[in-house]
Amino acid sequence: MVRTMPGLFVLLWATGFIGAKLGLPDAPPLKFLLWRFLIVIVLMGAIALACRARWPRGMQIVHVAIAGVLLQAVYLGGVFTAIDLGLSAGLSALIVGLQPVLTAVSGPLVGERVSPRQWSGLALGLAGVAMVVWHKLGFAGFGWQAIAACVAALIGITVGTLYQKRHCGEQDLRTQSVIQFIAAGAVLAPLSFWFETRTVNWSANLTFAVLWLALVLSLGAIPLLMLMIRRGAATAVSSLMYLVPPVTALMAYFLFDEQLTMLSLLGMGVAVLGVALVVRK
Repeated sequence: MVRTMPGLFVLLWATGFIGAKLGLPDAPPLKFLLWRFLIVIVLMGAIALACRARWPRGMQIVHVAIAGVLLQAVYLGGVFTAIDLGLSAGLSALIVGLQPVLTAVSGPLVGERVSPRQWSGLALGLAGVAMVVWHKLGFAGFGWQAIAACVAALIGITVGTLYQKRHCGEQDLRTQSVIQFIAAGAVLAPLSFWFETRTVNWSANLTFAVLWLALVLSLGAIPLLMLMIRRGAATAVSSLMYLVPPVTALMAYFLFDEQLTMLSLLGMGVAVLGVALVVRK
């Protein structure tokens, strides 16, 4: 089971971008996320209560809430807002793809040292991601707000991963998820009220996207990410993000008939090689 975690995580995480593509045309990004969070809070809360899971106390609650705001509100809110403001999926993937490098640079904060071989792997992985999304970069049709939102997402997932590793490793994943999504929702709800004016059009695509992201991503991929962070090095876990754009590109090719170039295929191989160099013992 442990050996299958990275592959399963990458596969599930990649579907998040497919869900965003389906749902965002019918809902503003923050309202989209708030519905997703609400479903997760209700379901995971019921599971935690039924299993009598241990809840964090005192400062543990604060640490879990901070990690939740960084990983759920700042990262997801930033990515969804950037795409909604016109930033191409390729360019957003390339910006967020810097996360493994930033995590490696910050490794000493959590007592991790990155070897020269791992640095080579990080560089290769980033180059592979750039090759995969090159034809989708689209440097027109967006403003500085979209870039700012995506950079905020990059900072959120980088700092959130390190914070989760340092302060939240011993908490029950079920109760931890409830607290994190409540904290993230508390941050996004007023922002949605103040800045979003579009109404939600509950189309079949949006309904499927919200349910998929809540049930598969939030109840499946995110607990897997937390578990891998707890068991492994933050840099090695973060390097798996390099595999998400290639898998997403393959899914988009089969589901939406999107273009898949020879450069993209070559980039997939380069990204896989880079990740292998990072995670190999």
